[in-house]
Amino acid sequence: MFVSTETTARFQRDARAILHLGGPLLVNNLVLAGMSVTNTIAAGRVGPEALAGVAAGGSYYQLFWLGGLGILLSLPALVAHAYGAGRNEDVGHRFRQGLWLSQMIALPVLVALMFVGPVLEWFGTDPRTIPHATAYVHTLCFGMPAMLAYLAHRYTTEGIGWTRPIMFTAALGLAANVLGNWVFTLGHFGVPSLGARGCAIATVMSQWSMLVAIHVYQRRHRAYQPFGLFARFEWPERRTLREILAFGLPIGGSVLSEGAFFAVAGLLMSTLGTEIVAAHQIALSWGSIMFMVPLAFHSATTVHVGRKVGAGDPVAGRFAGWSGIAMCAMFMSASAIVIVLARHHIAALFTTDPQVQLLGAGLLLFVAIFHVPDGIQVGAAGALRGFRDARVPMALNFTAYWLVGFPVAYWLGIHQSQGPRGIWMGLILGLFACALLLTLRYRQVSRRAVRAGMATLAPAAIGG
Repeated sequence: MFVSTETTARFQRDARAILHLGGPLLVNNLVLAGMSVTNTIAAGRVGPEALAGVAAGGSYYQLFWLGGLGILLSLPALVAHAYGAGRNEDVGHRFRQGLWLSQMIALPVLVALMFVGPVLEWFGTDPRTIPHATAYVHTLCFGMPAMLAYLAHRYTTEGIGWTRPIMFTAALGLAANVLGNWVFTLGHFGVPSLGARGCAIATVMSQWSMLVAIHVYQRRHRAYQPFGLFARFEWPERRTLREILAFGLPIGGSVLSEGAFFAVAGLLMSTLGTEIVAAHQIALSWGSIMFMVPLAFHSATTVHVGRKVGAGDPVAGRFAGWSGIAMCAMFMSASAIVIVLARHHIAALFTTDPQVQLLGAGLLLFVAIFHVPDGIQVGAAGALRGFRDARVPMALNFTAYWLVGFPVAYWLGIHQSQGPRGIWMGLILGLFACALLLTLRYRQVSRRAVRAGMATLAPAAIGG
């Protein structure tokens, strides 16, 4: 099909803008993933019980952490709209209210985290693991307020399109995490090894260091002066908090729907044997690493589209959203080809066990299949958030993952005894459904915004 020179030029402009915004975010995503890897390696060197504690405690912690993160994910789009419209004072106001909201979220999250021990007992976790998991989660509580406050800072700077500080603060956080694990988890400089609790201390160190770094940077750098982020103190303001929550709660629901879907799939896989669980972890780990790229494009697309729409140009915003979706799809297509060609080498990076390598290489083919829809759905989600659309996408996420994907995964994997392949078929079907539904939703929402914009301009044109 013929593509005009003008369309190609517009795509190239949008792609450059998304890459400019998304490059530092990609580094940030990879660094944060590196923290998890560092904790896993350090705990594994202490012993299997410490590693199991970090894994079990981390899964419990992640559910609540994703909820808070999802709610605050409304800030980049809201800030981008204000920035695109030239309302600099609103940028500072939304930042300050986002800070208040981050600490309001922290309180119920901390209460929920305190119940990690009883919940793991009820779930049937190995009794030897529970003390390590409890120590890990209870120690992480000291960093939760800092990390949620950091997100308010980070998402504000994303919204105005100044993403390089995020990359630098994430690098500082990784350095603090590595140092903390060296000292407290592995036991150096006269400090005894604290096992899983040491991993948590290292994580808390990184969280507070990231908050302090980005706070000082935003206070001192001239790029933030027009917004008056710290110009004055203000109390929580109900109208703005309601605006952030009205957009953020559905985003949090979408994030939880997907995260819980993959977590439950992992639990189903855990009933099938040690080698299968290990192979599943290999496939999921590699898929997660590659997902960091479209995830960065997703965030950049939200900001890029939000700024266009906020500036009153929904036509440019609509095209920018399609550009972001296309970039996510193209990268994941290339990644899928690499997986097909190098799956045995990829599996060998994670294990020396021949049986696990063979199983892992087989499951990596399923990762290659779901790569493209995974890229499309995350790109479409980012574009929709740029148009401040979240409630319907939350329902579509739930439908795709829990009414389509999960029943298929359970039926084929467990009921029909097809094992990991059946479960992965459910994952793939859920992602295909999500990609299709969110893309159709974006087509509808962006077209409606363009028509509304034209209707607004029509009276002015007639009057002229």
